[in-house]
Amino acid sequence: MFEHLKKFFASDTENDSPSMTMEMAAAALLVEVSKSDYEQDPAEVDKIRGLLVRHFSVSENEVEKAVAQAQDTTQDSTSLYPFTRYINDNCDNQEKYQLVLSLWEVAAEDGRIDKYEEHLIRKISDLIYLPHREFIRAKLITTEKLENME
Repeated sequence: MFEHLKKFFASDTENDSPSMTMEMAAAALLVEVSKSDYEQDPAEVDKIRGLLVRHFSVSENEVEKAVAQAQDTTQDSTSLYPFTRYINDNCDNQEKYQLVLSLWEVAAEDGRIDKYEEHLIRKISDLIYLPHREFIRAKLITTEKLENME
């Protein structure tokens, strides 16, 4: 997944600020979902770390940096546009589906999916032009896992 981009946190040499990467865009969206119900559960943050390691094959140190930067970036950001734009420019539908599936996994990590989490995932799915049937497929996979856990 996300085979286009394996470089982690490339720096812009002209202004020394981080350039957008797939990892940054994904981490920022995952963090946004974890905060959307106004309670960022530690299990959700751990899930984000695990997803970043699994999907991007990065070290634990790089994951910590990614999560910290995503927290800062989303706190300062007023829009999802930079993240979703980057994903649209660099991902195919399968990669977008995997991202949305990951968003659902983060939302379900605390044992329930809040209406605000669902709303944000739907919004992100629309912004990255993922077909609605793929949004629903990812949701159903996650909710089935959630029901089996109960």
